[in-house]
Amino acid sequence: QVQLVESGGGLVQAGGSLRLSCAASGRTFMDFCMGWFRQAPGKEREFVGIINWNGGSTYYADSVKGRFTISRDNAKNTVYLQMNSLKPEDTAVYYCAGRRSYTGGASAESYDYWGQGTQVTVSS
Repeated sequence: QVQLVESGGGLVQAGGSLRLSCAASGRTFMDFCMGWFRQAPGKEREFVGIINWNGGSTYYADSVKGRFTISRDNAKNTVYLQMNSLKPEDTAVYYCAGRRSYTGGASAESYDYWGQGTQVTVSS
């Protein structure tokens, strides 16, 4: 079992930045690829990006590519989502999630573990 806890959400103006963190405990963190998803009110959960076990590979949704960066620190059992040039349409609850394989990581159904989410609100 893996427990995931997100933090770092908040209110930011458009054009600003936030860094989300996701701390993992339980099973060996390096066993897992880590994804970020988001869900806005009335919308389905949306893939944001994924990072492989050692941070050597990342993949992003087109909507965030060039603005968001995922990184991880395996010594701290933590994955990060750096969000720059934020837009009002980035407003959502952001979730981190863990799965064993990297391929096919855009599918929310394929993840085994989820955090509780952290709210990000971008004002215009």
